[in-house]
Amino acid sequence: MRTLTVSLAYGIIALAFALGHAYAAELPGWKLVWSDEFDKPGAPNTAKWTYEKGLVRNQEKQYYTENRRENARIEDGKLIIEARKEKFEKADYTAASLTTQGRAEWKYGRIEVNAKLPVGRGSWPAIWMLPTDIGKVPWPKCGEIDIMEHVGFDPGVIHGTLHTEAYNHTKKTQRATRFKLPTFSEQFHTYAVEWSADKILVQIEGKSFATYNKKPGDKEAEWPFDKPYFLILNFAVGGGWGGMKGIDDSVFPQRFEVDYVRVYQK
Repeated sequence: MRTLTVSLAYGIIALAFALGHAYAAELPGWKLVWSDEFDKPGAPNTAKWTYEKGLVRNQEKQYYTENRRENARIEDGKLIIEARKEKFEKADYTAASLTTQGRAEWKYGRIEVNAKLPVGRGSWPAIWMLPTDIGKVPWPKCGEIDIMEHVGFDPGVIHGTLHTEAYNHTKKTQRATRFKLPTFSEQFHTYAVEWSADKILVQIEGKSFATYNKKPGDKEAEWPFDKPYFLILNFAVGGGWGGMKGIDDSVFPQRFEVDYVRVYQK
């Protein structure tokens, strides 16, 4: 009986993964307020996305290019963010980081991204959010919501993390949770947060693997999540975390593929 129960449980989880796309399209109690289905070949929609450019953060080795098809394009109904081993400006790698900053931002809701992740030591794709006041309030005081991070030297381990002034890695107080997902590079999975005034759930295929609650007495230092945030999709190479165990140049080029992005609110 125990073997049957375990097998049934694994079967249910596998079915949920297989139906990830269908699940995303039907969410009772939620209203779709923003989306990109990436159904028009060519460049990403500039009404919805803008680019980060240059050597941006975290001692990463890639140069984020702007409006360069080798690094960001829509192909076969998917957004392709490609990291390449090539000389460009002062960098040895190129990639792209797309954001909705200045185009769209949200306060609370369900933000979900259906994606297939790259492989290889040195790869560091991420789906994450920063607040619109990032230019006025320094990090980490401003807050950060990491929906999905994956570092190539630790394959199949998905990270969901919140950064705040009180809780961050520089103080060794970071609020982070890990989830093992062996098919991260073989299948598309739906990564999401459900974010409300008192709770943030981090999910894969609609199943929460991390729950972060606002505690009584929390102020901005603990909970800076009561303001609008924008979304970022980026593919980093190396850096303070992604490059901890070096970069395997033989794996490049690598692709971070996104089937859709959908934002719902109650």
